[in-house]
Amino acid sequence: MTTAISVEHLTKRYDTVTALADIAFDVQPGEIMGFLGPNGAGKTTALRILTGILAPTAGTARLDGLDVTEHPLEVRRRIGYLPEHVALYPEMRVQEYLAYRATIKAVPARGRRARIDEALEQCALTDVPRKLIGRLSKGYRQRVALADCLLAHPKILILDEPTVGLDPHQIRQTRGLITALGRSSTILLSTHILPEVEMTCHRVAIIDKGRIVAVDTPQALRQRMQGTEVVRVELRGEPGAVEEALRALPGLAAVTRQGTRDGTSTFDVETQPGADVREAIFRLAVERRWTLRELAPRQLSLEDVFIRLTTKEET
Repeated sequence: MTTAISVEHLTKRYDTVTALADIAFDVQPGEIMGFLGPNGAGKTTALRILTGILAPTAGTARLDGLDVTEHPLEVRRRIGYLPEHVALYPEMRVQEYLAYRATIKAVPARGRRARIDEALEQCALTDVPRKLIGRLSKGYRQRVALADCLLAHPKILILDEPTVGLDPHQIRQTRGLITALGRSSTILLSTHILPEVEMTCHRVAIIDKGRIVAVDTPQALRQRMQGTEVVRVELRGEPGAVEEALRALPGLAAVTRQGTRDGTSTFDVETQPGADVREAIFRLAVERRWTLRELAPRQLSLEDVFIRLTTKEET
């Protein structure tokens, strides 16, 4: 089976600036891959190379087995690309615009109307087909652009911040749509909404300063970065005294106060390897007559992993 997206030794330089430095990753058919990185990390540059907008300085990128440099038109016929900043025609109506785009994409005339109606339904646009695009909200315009991506039933979808400008309800709808599309298409998804990635993506690739720093499933990345155990502790007592007493317990590597509200303080307590301090914290609370409201191991989130990998924090 041909790899849907294959990136090998991809490099992009602008004079003395290196935007991408020898990156490599792959996306398998039917996979939803999250592509994450801080602003300026090189995500958009990589996506523009994959879609044939930019030429790489070195290395190769293949989509559905085709080199994007050698076969740019064939590659574009097989993909749907949603850029971060979408250029639409504000003077056109939604349905009119999609019909225009379907013609450009050579969607067969016999089934074109049905395909446009299907895209309108998929992207929750059935209430605005006759509205001028220029009068739509940013969220609706984003959905029009996504509908455009789906018109030709592309084998590969490359989505750069598809939920930008959407409200929470629309984000949930879009998440469901991406999951459904993943059953028939390969998806490379770039987004800053990390909880969406955890709920949607099979694997993630994290890029920082032009280099790939991790490629794995969200669960495997969390396990790899977990290192020592972190215990979430919520105690009602004088915050300074509570923090001082926690720091005095044996077996602790670090104590971080997360906040205090209504006399209750929340701490993340990092233990030394092999140590279990939960019983000691419980006894401490009983001795000091502090109200213990929470005492539980805390699992790293994908956001924690992302921050550690892109800010070079120690595990």
